[in-house]
Amino acid sequence: MINKEEVQHIAVLARLGLNEKEINKMEKELSSILDYMEMLKKVDAKDSATSNYSDLIENTMREDQVKKTANRDKLVAAFPAEKKGFIKVKTVIEV
Repeated sequence: MINKEEVQHIAVLARLGLNEKEINKMEKELSSILDYMEMLKKVDAKDSATSNYSDLIENTMREDQVKKTANRDKLVAAFPAEKKGFIKVKTVIEV
C-alpha cells in the first residue's frame, strides 16, 4: 500500500500540484494499480498460447506501387515550372 508521503513524493517528481483530496484519491488508485501488478506477477503464462505472440506476427503491408496517370502529367504540364517531373513553386514560409 502506498502512503501519503510516497504520493506527495511522486507528485513532486511529476511536478503535479495535488490538493489533499487528490492525494487521498491517488493513494487509493496507485495502491490498487500496484496490487494488480503484484497479482499479474503471480500468473504463470509460460505455456500460454499468447506468450509467443510475436512469433505469429507477419508483415501485412502491401508493396508500394507507383502508378503514373494522365491526370498527373496534365497537372505538371499546366504549371509554368517543373523540375525532374515535379511541380516547381515559389518558397512559402510564414513566421
